[in-house]
Amino acid sequence: MSVLDILADKGRKVITIEHDQTVAEALHLLATNRIGAAVVMRNGKVCGILSERDIVRDLDNIGPDVLQHSVSGCMTKDVITAKESDTVDEVMGLMSKGRFRHMPVMEKDNLIGVVSIRDVIKRKLELTEADVEEMKKYIAG
Repeated sequence: MSVLDILADKGRKVITIEHDQTVAEALHLLATNRIGAAVVMRNGKVCGILSERDIVRDLDNIGPDVLQHSVSGCMTKDVITAKESDTVDEVMGLMSKGRFRHMPVMEKDNLIGVVSIRDVIKRKLELTEADVEEMKKYIAG
């Protein structure tokens, strides 16, 4: 099971925000789209990712003034990305090790999707359930 399978199921729509937009605008974007993170773009290229956790951390450190700051000051700059060929296990390992929940999917330099820990866990559960059913069939007969 690969990232390609996840994207085939969930789609490739990606919510992005420009690096110079405000954190308040980002909050509105996240709330309106009911998502936990947005990919940050600069000149058509991925330059970061902004999650709810990033905003909460800066809100605690800086206070409410952070809402008027640009997204580029709040975002995670070192973005770990996936490829379509990456396996669910590889992505889950990277997310667990890095303690993040959203991963942009890139093909060369192009953003083609985003996978979340929810997507990965859902696939992992489906695989486990399928394995259990196969074992039951094998044992039964």
